[in-house]
Amino acid sequence: MNNVAMVTGGARRIGRAIASHLHTIGFDIALHYRSSSESAQALAEELCGKRPDSCRLFQADLQDEMQISALASEVLACSPSIELLVNNASSYSPSPIQTCTPEQFDSLLGANLRGPYFLIQALLSRMRSGTASIVNILDIHMDIPLRDFNAYGASKAGLASLTRSLAVDLGPDIRVNGVAPGAILWPEDDDSYDDDMREHTVQQTPLKRLGDPMDIARTVGFLACDAPFITGQIITVDGGRSLVS
Repeated sequence: MNNVAMVTGGARRIGRAIASHLHTIGFDIALHYRSSSESAQALAEELCGKRPDSCRLFQADLQDEMQISALASEVLACSPSIELLVNNASSYSPSPIQTCTPEQFDSLLGANLRGPYFLIQALLSRMRSGTASIVNILDIHMDIPLRDFNAYGASKAGLASLTRSLAVDLGPDIRVNGVAPGAILWPEDDDSYDDDMREHTVQQTPLKRLGDPMDIARTVGFLACDAPFITGQIITVDGGRSLVS
């Protein structure tokens, strides 16, 4: 049986690229999604077409503690061990300090910090192989503030801190690292990134272009398979954007 990688938010965009790449390099995939059922089913069929029974689907809202617990139970019932957990699922929305509600704030921290925390907790019993790892998908805006996205930035900064803390707490059995993307894909249905903002972002990036989801996927694969002495680190994949003030 192949090693199992669980990818949250794996049906679309960067999550899809991560799941597909990990499958290509030999992992079986436990693919989590919240609402993108058609995309998830299509990806599962594609992966299983390449290698039978190599992808299973799991649906849950990671802001709901009971659903996290049920998700973990379902995954563990299918897999004797989890070799890799990729916390990719994320919520992204503006939260101007003048108008942000407690519900909006809690929603962002719930999806981006609380959810990963308690999913890790729920899966720990099956991640004690000695070679298992966790990769958290972060964002360069945890360090480079994006106007009006303060709660989102705080949630990702919290996940970065958790990444470092758990590397200490869970070693030597489990390595914990992070990947912080820059401009890879533009947000969907987001007016804050109009044409002028998009052009400005590209021009502020030393490589003068967007990245590709596979840039993130390959970095996750490296941390999972080719970095046995790396833990507690965050690799920035942003074309040099974070170097420019």
